[in-house]
Amino acid sequence: MKRDSIFLLGSTTALVLFGLFMIYDASSYVAFKDFGDKYHYIRDQFFWALIGFSGLTFFSFFDYKKLYNLALPILIFSIVLLILVFIPGTGVYALGANRWVDFRFFTLQSSEFAKLALSIYLAAWFSGKEKGRLPAFLLLMGLVLALIIAEPDMGTAVIILAQALTIYFLSGAPIWQFIGILPIVALLGVIFAKLEPYRAERLSTFFDFNQSVQTSSYHVRQILIALGSGGLTGVGLGNSLQKYGFLPENTTDSIFAIVAEEVGFIGSALVIGVFVFIVLLGFRISSKARDNFGKLLGGGITVLLAFQTIVNLASQTALIPLTGVPLPFISYGGSALIVNLSAIGILLNISKQSKV
Repeated sequence: MKRDSIFLLGSTTALVLFGLFMIYDASSYVAFKDFGDKYHYIRDQFFWALIGFSGLTFFSFFDYKKLYNLALPILIFSIVLLILVFIPGTGVYALGANRWVDFRFFTLQSSEFAKLALSIYLAAWFSGKEKGRLPAFLLLMGLVLALIIAEPDMGTAVIILAQALTIYFLSGAPIWQFIGILPIVALLGVIFAKLEPYRAERLSTFFDFNQSVQTSSYHVRQILIALGSGGLTGVGLGNSLQKYGFLPENTTDSIFAIVAEEVGFIGSALVIGVFVFIVLLGFRISSKARDNFGKLLGGGITVLLAFQTIVNLASQTALIPLTGVPLPFISYGGSALIVNLSAIGILLNISKQSKV
């Protein structure tokens, strides 16, 4: 195994193991209160981690070039999954959103699969030269983003759009198109944010934290309390106070706040450093790919992981409005963990076949 592959696999495994520990730490009180079993969340996450590493192993040996011919079926399947979330009896409505498909034996968050599916399809599409592809690209993205925003899931829509635009312009698209698209995207983002009451509330909270605690400002305040309590070195592993029912979503979207509270600025910086290292390795692997498909696929996957991390961390540090985007490899959630580990498997396969 090449050095880049060893470092990538080791860093990813370290984050997953750390995530398992933090999920148990952050969830034990809430799990016992809600389910009478403090191991409820960690048991689920451990099972999903096993499936995720199985996916990683499979894709690390599966020739990524074969994904080129499978790109269209994978995309169509992902769009079908995005539609199924709205079908009664198949889609699962929970926490005010239609984001999951019930397969009886398991549930799948369709948008997580769509992230990887789009990386594969766009990499295959744009690996060859084609004139006049912008209208078709915008049409495809309009369809996918409309389905995801309708769930509603604005955070994931932003990540998918950023991922798609990056792949598009990495393929050699002219810069004037990028300059023209950005203002339109920004305007539409503000419009969609204001159309949905809960998104408008989050946007309002972002500009003014001094609102009633009955609004989403409560969530943001608890995050900031956790970050501030951690200080430089943290209160110590297992010693978080925010995990005792004060901080909402403390095992999913806001788990970084518990991390920061317990390990402080130094420990948080180390965790962020591992993410940065993985992203740099991803771009390094992509740049060494022997074909355009491998370069764009690796770049798309790396950008996907990078944007998910940036959006989560930025929302947890009040740099952007609060979002429901999980922290890769660490947050509780099966679909995201399995898809992200499978994506790492693809990167490992690209590395295996890359230039020395």
